[in-house]
Amino acid sequence: MAGYDFGLDFYKGKRVLITGHTGFKGTWMCRMLAQAGAQVTGYSLEPPTTPSVFALSKIASRINSVTGDIRDLQQLCRVFDETEPEIVIHMAAQPIVRESYRNPVYTYEVNVMGTVNILECVRTHTCVRSFVNVTTDKVYLNREWEWGYRENEELNGYDPYSNSKSCSELVTDSYRNSFMNQGEPGDDGRRPAAVSTARAGNVIGGGDFAADRIIPDCIRAVLSDSEIVVRNPYSTRPYQHVLEPVAVYLMLAARQYDNSGFAGCYNVGPDETDCYTTGEIVELFCEKWRQSTGQKATWRSEYDGGPHEANFLKLDCSRIKRTFGWKPVWSVETAMEKIVEWTVAYRDGEDIAETMDRQIREFLCCGV
Repeated sequence: MAGYDFGLDFYKGKRVLITGHTGFKGTWMCRMLAQAGAQVTGYSLEPPTTPSVFALSKIASRINSVTGDIRDLQQLCRVFDETEPEIVIHMAAQPIVRESYRNPVYTYEVNVMGTVNILECVRTHTCVRSFVNVTTDKVYLNREWEWGYRENEELNGYDPYSNSKSCSELVTDSYRNSFMNQGEPGDDGRRPAAVSTARAGNVIGGGDFAADRIIPDCIRAVLSDSEIVVRNPYSTRPYQHVLEPVAVYLMLAARQYDNSGFAGCYNVGPDETDCYTTGEIVELFCEKWRQSTGQKATWRSEYDGGPHEANFLKLDCSRIKRTFGWKPVWSVETAMEKIVEWTVAYRDGEDIAETMDRQIREFLCCGV
């Protein structure tokens, strides 16, 4: 059965610039765009982890990979001058809540001024037709209520990471209103870029080696024959495979390229049935690991007295479903099977690029 049409044929030959391309989500996006035949330029620091999915995927040989700091406006502008991107997707960020407590200044510099810099480049380069800023479900003022947050809820993240992403949303809205309001064409006949933000729930998938994330913690534990340690098994989050938001970001950028009426703010998350507690998601990982490998995985709860994190967070994704007819492709159970499959391939020294490309094809062809 054919799956939802994310419109990736649109990208053949298109010039796309991605910030944060050496990270977890960025690498998966680069491989998806390479399959679609896009001309991709990535702008990012060196891969944030060792090992890194970016190196394992061998995607650098198929794109123009530029090492640069999102805080460096002059270098970023030079890259825009040289590559003349038509579509820009901004994912460069300091993405870890606990790291934001350790280094709040850096977190705000990257997540807020980095957004200012990329938007300034978009504003001053009329080649750009479509811009998507990727933020997070944590941008909302979390009242710990049971229903999902909608796009018009108050933005006021608690911790420095979440708050910096709330600020990134406000910066984007200001630039949209002040400089990219889709009014009359300029002297060159070009309209301002269409601008959207996308607020994704917790993203999981093969190749995430980050610290202080539950699935990477699970993988590190089983690969070292250790018990999985869970800080807070009772916090509830919307989990989704990395290909879910990546495909939506690309769909959104493509749809607003020709029709700026699609520009706006969108939540991107799983169905309500795929909101799991941390303990439940670890149990699911252990079950899928045992089914795939025949090896037992165990975990224990061990609260370490760390900083505040939200206990309950859920998204209302009715807007993006209503606007585009979209719905999630893979359940969390399927996502976990794909994570285990990727991890076993990594453990056994298989071709990771081929594994990722196969999972992308399976995702795009999957019935919904």
